Amino acid sequence: MNKGELRTHFKELLNRSDCSDALADTFITQSITRIERNLRIPPMEKSYSYAITTTTTEVTIPTDFLEAINMYYANTSVNRVSMNRFLDVSVGGETGTPLYFTRQGSKFKIYPAPTSGTLVLNYYSSFSVMTSDTDENDLALIASDLIAYGALSFAADYFLDERGQLFEGRFTQLANELQGQADDAESSGTVQVIQASAQYLD
Repeated sequence: MNKGELRTHFKELLNRSDCSDALADTFITQSITRIERNLRIPPMEKSYSYAITTTTTEVTIPTDFLEAINMYYANTSVNRVSMNRFLDVSVGGETGTPLYFTRQGSKFKIYPAPTSGTLVLNYYSSFSVMTSDTDENDLALIASDLIAYGALSFAADYFLDERGQLFEGRFTQLANELQGQADDAESSGTVQVIQASAQYLD
């Protein structure tokens, strides 16, 4: 559903004459924000590449960043550590292949500091904002019902609607189904194989 269709669907489910389009849009936005705080599914995954051309001790976090999945440089995984641990390991001021990163404000600090190459961040991102009524993002495409029932839950609080518990229960069910489907996809299917515990050569 696009934004206009989603608003119409939400208002039909709410079935009240005192909910303006602007108020409906507020509930929908609140619902998407809540979903982004909790849901972690493949459509939220993104990759960002940093082209390193000089000694680099930190990089800027993407504006749509929600949560880091992993970071790597060349064929080396960069491990996320606490700030305390990062301060301990970075006292030498070395340059080279980065092994550690930690977040400080809107930056990721990395160590050792690379001087060239490409640093890649895989992360969970927020969904694109639907501005006009014809706009549609990935969440609205695959889970418009989840957005709608999240919005209904917020609307019930606003209007002191006695259906609030029903709306919240339906939202929780749909969220669990979507997250469960994503989790199952990571651990099942033909691409999954059991790794041998040992290898024997002739």
